[in-house]
This record gives sequence, structure tokens and C-alpha cells, in this order.
Amino acid sequence: MHDLRLLTVLREVALRGSFSAAAESLSYTQPAVSQQIARLEKQVGVKLIEREPRGIRLTPAGEVLVRHTERIMAQLAAADEELLEVAAQARGRLRVGSFATAAGTIVPRAVAAFRRLRPAVEVDISLLDPHESIPALRRGDIEIAITEEGGFDGEVDTTGLEIEHLLDDHMWVSLPADHPLATRRAIELADLRDEDWMFACLSGTCADSNVVLRACQDAGFMPRIAYQSDDYFAIQGLVASGMGVALIPGLGLASTRDDVAVRPVKGRPPYRRVAALTAGESAGGAIPTMLECLRDAASIYAESGLAAAA
Repeated sequence: MHDLRLLTVLREVALRGSFSAAAESLSYTQPAVSQQIARLEKQVGVKLIEREPRGIRLTPAGEVLVRHTERIMAQLAAADEELLEVAAQARGRLRVGSFATAAGTIVPRAVAAFRRLRPAVEVDISLLDPHESIPALRRGDIEIAITEEGGFDGEVDTTGLEIEHLLDDHMWVSLPADHPLATRRAIELADLRDEDWMFACLSGTCADSNVVLRACQDAGFMPRIAYQSDDYFAIQGLVASGMGVALIPGLGLASTRDDVAVRPVKGRPPYRRVAALTAGESAGGAIPTMLECLRDAASIYAESGLAAAA
């Protein structure tokens, strides 16, 4: 195996163009540089440098060895950077941005598992919708963004980000418990065309409402929107009071009411995709550990029957 110190001297001689310039750069004496080059040539068994009147010239063997030395030095520099990042993450802070219903379900389970694996790392959780969390991720304000999306063109651009699909969060019909359709095992959306509807939000970037609107359009009608709330538990309250019906994602049904009937959509249910986004992973760091915990939490949640795991 070649001595990395000798390879470094050879690289410096090639870079500086002379023994004396390399000696000055390395804080060596010129004879010391000459001796180390001679040792390296003895190790490899071929001449590496030819002395010329105006400096030095690498032999073909010298060019090969310098080229590989450059690669080795680059790999070592990359390794040092990764080690620094791993060390920082080993005792540091991991910042996660999540939309509300994921923050109340899969994220706490994932954080609990993460803390058992990485007890020295503090986890900060911020409630952020995708139009807030993805820009925050790009700025470096958070390390992981838990997002929802329904496959619409107007959603936040995720180009260049790492995307870990966690689950498909199915939408469920929520009716007053005494509604005539509440006795059915599954409900056709078309049978709800004459109902008043509760919506989570109506902005163009809201995945939930976009998914519901598309599902209703596919069923042949436009829903008559009576009330809007960003809180799914509040929407359940409106449904329970007989104000209308709603399609609520499974993550929004972690807490349900006795006076609300929850039924599946007949056929293939509409759904939103839930994912964890990062700007890039580092092997052995806190980010991949949290991603693994999020995958496990999503799988456990999917087994409850309200969603489908990735």
C-alpha cells in the first residue's frame, strides 16, 4: 500500500512545478522533498519525475499516480465533510415541518421511535402546510418536510428534493349518525350530490379540497359548499350537528365522534399522497434515521385500515 504522505508530496510537486516550490508549500526543506519522492519511486518501482532545466516533468507513471492521488484526496475530503455532519447530527437538532393531521398521528409515533435510537438529538416540530414547509426546506430552515399532495399542477414545486412516499391517505365519507345513508357499508359519492358539504379549505394549493372536488366532479356533480374549516375535528362537529357531509382523510379521523358515521367511498376511494421530503441524505446521520421511523409509523398507521402504506 502506498504511503499517503508520499503521494501528497508527489501531488504538490506536480501542482507547483518544482521541488523548491513544493517544499515551500509543505513547509519542508527541498532535500526532504527529494528524499520522499525517491522513496515513493522505490516503492512503485518506476521513475515518476524527470528533472528539466526549467523545472520538472511527470513521467507517464507519475501522471497516473497523481491522477489517482487527486481522486483519493477528493474522497477523503468528502469523507471528512460527512463525518463532520454525522458528528453534528449525533448531538444536535433535527427540525421537522409537518401539516397538521400528520403532526397529530404518524409524526409523534416516529419521533418517539427516533428518540429511542438517537436520544442526544433534539427534535423540533413545526406545523407547516406544504406551501410553507417546502420553501423552508429549500432555505435550510428545516431538515424534513412532511407534505400532502393530490397530483395537481398548482401544487408546490418539489424539483431537486428527495421524496420518500409514506402512504396514500384515503378519504372517508362522514355523515351525521342519523343520516339515512349511514346504514350503508359503503357510499356512492353521487348519492351525496344534494347534500351541503363541509370543506377543509378552498385555496388552490389545498390538496385535500382539490382531491374532494375532483372526486365529486368524477361522480358527476359539483358539491354545494356550506361551511369551511381548517380543523377536521371542527368539521366533524358540523357534520354531527346535521349541517352537512364531508370527505375526511384517514389522518383526520384519528379522533372520531360517536355522533358521526364514517363510511368508505364505494369503489376506489379518493386519496392524498403523504410524503417526507429532504434536501438530501447523509448516510448514518439523523435524517435517514428519522425517515426510517416515519416509514415504520406510516406502515403501522396503514395497518389500522384507514390508509394504504407506500
